[in-house]
Amino acid sequence: MCAAYELDDEAPTPISVGWINRTFVAKRGGAPLVVQALHPIFRGEVNLDIEAITARLAARGLETPRLVRTATGEPWIEADGVWRALTYVEGETHASLTPTQAREAAALVGRFHRALEGFEHTFHFSRPGAHDTPKHLAKLRGLLDAAPDHEDAPLARAVLDAAASLPTLPPLPTRIVHGDLKATNLRFDGDRARCLLDLDTLAHGTLAVELGDALRSWCNASNEADPEARFDPTIFAAALEGWAPVVRDLVTDAERRSLVGGVETITLELASRFAADLFEDRYFGWDEARFDSRRAHNRARTHAHLSLARSLRAQRDALEARVERAFR
Repeated sequence: MCAAYELDDEAPTPISVGWINRTFVAKRGGAPLVVQALHPIFRGEVNLDIEAITARLAARGLETPRLVRTATGEPWIEADGVWRALTYVEGETHASLTPTQAREAAALVGRFHRALEGFEHTFHFSRPGAHDTPKHLAKLRGLLDAAPDHEDAPLARAVLDAAASLPTLPPLPTRIVHGDLKATNLRFDGDRARCLLDLDTLAHGTLAVELGDALRSWCNASNEADPEARFDPTIFAAALEGWAPVVRDLVTDAERRSLVGGVETITLELASRFAADLFEDRYFGWDEARFDSRRAHNRARTHAHLSLARSLRAQRDALEARVERAFR
């Protein structure tokens, strides 16, 4: 790794944000460089997609991490898994956003979507079903059926019961989307949103899922492990104020009407994924400083997302009215 990227002798600094890839900040020529060991769910070819799409974003004036090839021109290396390097973007990340930050973040996301409008790209790597909600719910149902006396079976049943009344999302246009717009995947300079991070999830997808994933994260008034998490309508309104003016002419009526349903759907999809890992205990990373096991962290995450979905559902009519006002 050090030779491939001509890194300085100084030991890399691990970055604890993120639960999938292992991330470090190294030095090359005295300047910071991001070095990542990719989770096995990602193949090396994902870096070709990042390279192509970030070139488009940069050409349209958006700041973005860029792939750094090795000294011999390779886009990644194999060294007990896939490793890659990216340019380092100065700034901060936040686990939760203020209304001002949410407005800025949403405007940046809108510029991202606008920059990729009409961009033709055939993905070298994709993860079919990454946001296939029926598939994730069916998996949880199967795990529950196989272990009905599991200690977390009541929690799994509660997730499935809540998901039974999800709204049906209509067929929607597919676009190139980021795919994982949680709060910690945005880089800030003060309150100004600088760029999007963690680009392995770039894919063709719908805005209902894209914004649903963003807003379930940004609008959580506490944190992703709070069993009494609630959906904050003030953050939701601020995000719409940032996003809608940038994309108003791009978004279809069906996409606009699906935004709130998309948030609820993705929130319960994530609840089902965390609940599934309570049975399998192998996928999600966990915070060893706050929890004594992966299951304990996943249990807290499941409760939090179930609470968040219930809070959103109680406000659904008001949130949908807010969307309509933002797009007038």
